[in-house]
Amino acid sequence: MSYYFVIIGTQDNPLFEYEFGTSKQGGDGQAHFTELARHLNQFIVHSSLDIVEEVQWANGQLSYLKVIDKFFANYISCFITGGNVKFLLLHQPTATATATGAGMAGGGSSGAATSTRSSTSVGANPTSPQTEEAIKNFFNEVYDNYVKAIMNPFYRVNMEIRSPVFRQRVAAAGRKYL
Repeated sequence: MSYYFVIIGTQDNPLFEYEFGTSKQGGDGQAHFTELARHLNQFIVHSSLDIVEEVQWANGQLSYLKVIDKFFANYISCFITGGNVKFLLLHQPTATATATGAGMAGGGSSGAATSTRSSTSVGANPTSPQTEEAIKNFFNEVYDNYVKAIMNPFYRVNMEIRSPVFRQRVAAAGRKYL
């Protein structure tokens, strides 16, 4: 599974961007987006901001909003901070994970033990409770690191985060949970 993580400021400006892949189930930790998808990721994430605001103000809920949008095979999950900064994670399941999840939905009985395990893995089903929990934990850890980064006295609101330490901590959270 490939991931594109972005932090969006209060003025809908990107504060931080990071692409990575899964490290679970033998993943190499590298994002496997096509060159075209790399360019489209920013547009897909920014187009979901309208949905984020609708859900945010309709439910009055801040923090983790789960999967809020789907664009073809891309799912967008959202976390909103108390200061209205949005963490958006675009996750794209691999083709084999999607096929495995679809095969289980069809009720195939051959290889049930293997299929059951892969259908509950983080990469197999983007809307499963296990995946939602992993993404929520990822967002919470990144949020803790984000708060530490913005406590820097030289940081201004809506300023791009360029800290290599913050980037390393986001990468570590991605390896740990996703």
